[in-house]
Amino acid sequence: MKNNSKSLYDRIPYIVALTTYFSYAMVICFGYIKDFIGKLFRRKKFLVPKGYARLLSDFEDFYTRRLYSRIRDCWSRPVCSAPGAYIDVMLRDVINYGEELRINGKTKRCLNLGSYNYLGYADVPGGVDDQVLRVLDLYGVSPCGTPNDTGYTDVHARLESLVAEFLNRPAALVMGMGFATNSQIIPSLVGPGCLILSDELNHASIVVGARASGAKIKIFRHNNPVDLEKQLRLAIAEGQPRTHRPWKKILIIVEGIYSMEGEICPLAEIVELKKKYKAYLFLDEAHSIGALGHSGRGVPEYWNIPHSEVDILMGTFTKSFGAVGGYIAGSLELIEHLRNSAPGCLYSSSMSCVCAQHILFALEQIMGRDNTHIGQQKIVRLRENAIMFRRRLIELGIQVYGDPGSPVIPIMLYPPAKIAAFSRECLARGLAVVVVGFPATPLLLSRARICLSAAHTPEDLEFALHVIEEVAELIQIKYNNKKMIEMQLEEEEEVVKAAEDRASQNKTNCSLEAIRNHKTVSMLGKKLLSNHLGHELQNGCKLSNGIVYSDRNTHKEDRVASSFQRKWNGMDIQWLPSMSSSLENSHCRGMESSATVET
Repeated sequence: MKNNSKSLYDRIPYIVALTTYFSYAMVICFGYIKDFIGKLFRRKKFLVPKGYARLLSDFEDFYTRRLYSRIRDCWSRPVCSAPGAYIDVMLRDVINYGEELRINGKTKRCLNLGSYNYLGYADVPGGVDDQVLRVLDLYGVSPCGTPNDTGYTDVHARLESLVAEFLNRPAALVMGMGFATNSQIIPSLVGPGCLILSDELNHASIVVGARASGAKIKIFRHNNPVDLEKQLRLAIAEGQPRTHRPWKKILIIVEGIYSMEGEICPLAEIVELKKKYKAYLFLDEAHSIGALGHSGRGVPEYWNIPHSEVDILMGTFTKSFGAVGGYIAGSLELIEHLRNSAPGCLYSSSMSCVCAQHILFALEQIMGRDNTHIGQQKIVRLRENAIMFRRRLIELGIQVYGDPGSPVIPIMLYPPAKIAAFSRECLARGLAVVVVGFPATPLLLSRARICLSAAHTPEDLEFALHVIEEVAELIQIKYNNKKMIEMQLEEEEEVVKAAEDRASQNKTNCSLEAIRNHKTVSMLGKKLLSNHLGHELQNGCKLSNGIVYSDRNTHKEDRVASSFQRKWNGMDIQWLPSMSSSLENSHCRGMESSATVET
């Protein structure tokens, strides 16, 4: 993982950094001059009303009035449709340089590159699932109770069971709000006498939860395992402040995909450090669950790491699943402890049964439980969209951050004036994008955050690229020269190839595990496998790069004739049509009873 917080600054052209600082300096200087003149002639306007406390510091007040208000029309745009591939944006009139934004009754249909609708479940073609409507009629809109009282239903129980199965963990719990899943769970995991090691770019929900826990908090550099190990060694050597007693618990908190950077967590190195120094690992997969891994199981699957290596798996249903709420998955003891101690479980209302059923619908599709390949096709399409769109942006000379395969692609803008220009020009051309600036990002690193979806067609993405290229030419944000473009494309190819190799190996391992679980392989298979000695099955037969799967009730010659070949990780694998879907969806959990292997 080559990207880190330092490299973000290294890639800024000097002239761009200079003009960005100059832009802020000019706005601030003119703003203070206007404030000075205003206080001379309109003093009452700047006074805090008698009996009221100040809501903002002097700088926050100045920044809001003189900078943010001038471009505030680029944020909080109201919409009037589901956040699918396209979205209806309600237009507003800007009154008095941004002091007031007035809805004018007009709407604009835009291609949506701003919503976290990664797998396209926010706007289901043909309407919501019939089961969701049935649950609405049966349970109503809200359970009107906490999970410990009357708010826990069979729908919630089925959802928790399926989440645990999906992540291959013993147990899971679900909550009605994604932000609260972090902010209310972390204080139940650690407290005074404990240490939290948190990535410097972790989400605000993690920051709130860590501060509320009472534990000591230390920050390590973004996606930097070397700095994390340094912090771990120092913390263990020094112990607690003043007393120098050993820490009761050390908890490492990282995210799967960082939503502002589009970067993927280097989980393999962090897991090694966690095991080496006997720490606990909390992984926030809000943006990565469903979006990464060949079957959508997130960052652990992306890096070929068993989910059991992560102590606390957290995720939300607001992105890939098109719903609300979040989950925690882990050991049975952990989940029972959280049910009985976490404020978010004890005192907040349960998730709406309607939303829970919609998540079940999406999760069953992703796992292939609906006997279709719709879920798998969505995962593949999202990955292809992300890789293609990112590569095309780089070829245009636009500077992007993040990692290939991430559905979040930041386009760097830098000067504050280009934040508003990019947003307004894209909207005028029918493209809805999200722009981000200070204080949500560092002063220099203003950006547009592109969120791709499996619902986007190739035609949609071509339209988006055409608009972005046109706007980039207009506002001059093509910062990369030809040499930089070639270097970045080479790096992208290396990362994409490595990810594809890991995915192929993961699929192979899953199929081998499925065969091991049945401990049987055909005699014809044994003969073919003996040519290449490779892996050894539990029943003693040799398994190599060529595998023949067969059905129990089919004659041997017919089995060979009816099988078809699929290229997978450079190997010829023989699949029977009746078995292919069962093996792909088994995810190392064994094959269904209908897909057996003959001795």
